[in-house]
Amino acid sequence: MTAAAPRTVRSLLLLAPLLVFLLAFFVWPLFSMMSQSVSDTAVLRLLPRSAEVLAGWDRTSPPTLPMQQALMEDLRAVDDDQALGDMVRRLNSARSGFRTLMGKTTSALGDTDNPPADLVSIDKRWGKPEFWLAIADALSPLTDRNLLAALDLGRNAAGEIEHLPADQSVNSVILVRTFWIAALVTFFCAAIGYPYAIIAASLSGWKRDLMLAAVLLPLWTSLLVRTAAWFILLQEQGLINDLLRWLRLIDAPLPLIFNRTGVIIAMTHVLLPFMVLPIYSVLITIPKNLMPAAASLGAPPLRAFLRVLLPLSLRGVASGGLLVFISAIGYYITPALIGGPGDQMISSIIAFYATGSANWGMAGALGVVLLVATLLLYSVYARLSADEPGRR
Repeated sequence: MTAAAPRTVRSLLLLAPLLVFLLAFFVWPLFSMMSQSVSDTAVLRLLPRSAEVLAGWDRTSPPTLPMQQALMEDLRAVDDDQALGDMVRRLNSARSGFRTLMGKTTSALGDTDNPPADLVSIDKRWGKPEFWLAIADALSPLTDRNLLAALDLGRNAAGEIEHLPADQSVNSVILVRTFWIAALVTFFCAAIGYPYAIIAASLSGWKRDLMLAAVLLPLWTSLLVRTAAWFILLQEQGLINDLLRWLRLIDAPLPLIFNRTGVIIAMTHVLLPFMVLPIYSVLITIPKNLMPAAASLGAPPLRAFLRVLLPLSLRGVASGGLLVFISAIGYYITPALIGGPGDQMISSIIAFYATGSANWGMAGALGVVLLVATLLLYSVYARLSADEPGRR
């Protein structure tokens, strides 16, 4: 025990930089994202007195004078314009009209010469329980509002979960689009990558090395550089359209950019190595004499392929397909540069919420949805990878 203890300590010290890196750049960002998706303190931290008074409210009767006075005291105590803006955005998203109502109320409360007696005297909307109900619901530090909204769901006045109106249901459409584009890219990667892997596995020496180097080349180039190259190639005056016109195959340039076609072409090229390599790793383990043996027994080439080679290589196809699909659903740069407005994927929407509207809760909720989908697919991929040695 005593002799093994120093070795254990040294091993842990060697692993310490890796553990710190994983905690700082993997575990902590994931935890922060997940906590943001259920955290809702924008209202509670500015309205502590209102939270105490509203705890005894029956949620149906008109607002009492103590409720109004507590809210007036909380609003007078606010000295952070950024925090006030966050609270107003949160309340306005729950009840339309809060932006103008809060602006009018804070202006009236700042008038020290003629202070209002209550909130109703400032605006009659403060006498409606609906606005106070929105405040009461927003006072909880934890909420499922963002997670439900990420799936185009919400809670009605009775607290029951229901679908959002059609004009607010956009996240499900984008999620379906994301999975559809990822599925198309996976299909084309398999259609191109499977024959390529078969040819590479059937060769030897420098020919095999050349084919593997060709498919690995995109991995050695920056993703932004590859996307920019496709941006140039796919333009109306780009190399592809010029070549097709020179060959007299087309009279007018094909629309290959700022649409779904360009996105799929660029993403297929970028993700093709993730399909070829798993298939290739399986194919090289299959004995080369199986296909000649099937032919010697009278099987034509197509039947031998369908009954011998394809079933034995399906595990590699499944692993490559899951790897490509998992990578594709999180793509951001390629659809943003090559695609049009109707081709943006869920990562673009997450970036918009995080940087465009500063809605970290919604960005975190969409990130959680994407994370759950990725983990589910990765569990399937891990199981296939774990079972693969046994099949060999």
